[in-house]
Amino acid sequence: MSQELTQNVSAFGYELIRDHILSSILGKNEEDILYWAGKELARKFPATTIEEVLQFFADASWGILTLDKQSKDEAFFTLSGAEDLLHITHRCFRLEAGFLAEQHQNMSGLLTECLDDKHERKNSVTFHVKWDLKDPIER
Repeated sequence: MSQELTQNVSAFGYELIRDHILSSILGKNEEDILYWAGKELARKFPATTIEEVLQFFADASWGILTLDKQSKDEAFFTLSGAEDLLHITHRCFRLEAGFLAEQHQNMSGLLTECLDDKHERKNSVTFHVKWDLKDPIER
């Protein structure tokens, strides 16, 4: 996406679509649909490194994603940013969770899932990405 286009997208316009229109359309299925939509986005914009995933979050104006901790079968990320960007109190973060799960699954070749946990006081979201070392995916 060109820098010119990203500079012209207002935070208010993004908020209207993300926090109001989508939640109205998706209703009680919002979390599940957004998770799978995030996985589909990751397939359309594949990353080969964690650094590329972190940069995608910044480029998409999703916030600042940092890798906090990683072990052999899990990783923890924190998403932070300005309060007017993240809208922690009423935004569902399953889109980002699905995106992280699919990106890791594509990079590792292992079945991967991701859970999100909002921290309203800290204005951040923690993502717990977990993969199964014994469950490779078919490519």
